[in-house]
Amino acid sequence: MYQPSKYKNNDSQFIFNFIKEYPFATLVLQGPELLATHVPVLVEGSEQNFRLYAHIANHNPMWKQLENEKEILVIFKSPDAYISSSWYTEPDIPTWDYSAVHINARLQLQTEEELHRSLENLISHFERNQENPLDINQIPKKVWDENFKEITGFWLMPTKVAGIAKFHQGFQKEDIKNITEQLNKQSKCPMDNVSILIKKQHDL
Repeated sequence: MYQPSKYKNNDSQFIFNFIKEYPFATLVLQGPELLATHVPVLVEGSEQNFRLYAHIANHNPMWKQLENEKEILVIFKSPDAYISSSWYTEPDIPTWDYSAVHINARLQLQTEEELHRSLENLISHFERNQENPLDINQIPKKVWDENFKEITGFWLMPTKVAGIAKFHQGFQKEDIKNITEQLNKQSKCPMDNVSILIKKQHDL
């Protein structure tokens, strides 16, 4: 990852919390060509010692490349937004604000028991804030079994982590205020979220 020094953030707490906040990730690995897929990736462990886990469908072209010790790049990304320099007090160039975490990891295939537990954790994690959370036991056994045999689960053991948070560090408070106000006016929902992230970066 390209990490300009003023935006670089490899802090373990930042990395760990970022993964939990933005779990829908991009997986990239080398096959006959570069392959990528987009899946939820969860984390277990602590800030200092964690592993990731996910699964993909067996009809995904990436499936044939899954083997123990295979290197995978995992990319997590926050909302992002174009920043017009017309929002600044002085003429400048426009840019883009965003944050991301890249993790290089070694793959370890899961056993059926590990995959089953991972799926239970996955469903529980995303159902917990639903108005009427799904109980995994409500899923008919036939439906579960048919889907279970069509996926492969794996652990991702980090070997390198890198984080970046580019939210107009170094700009004066008046510019930051103008930027966030303009973002709040945008009709696109993700831009609103970037305004929140910029304010957090600058303790506003």
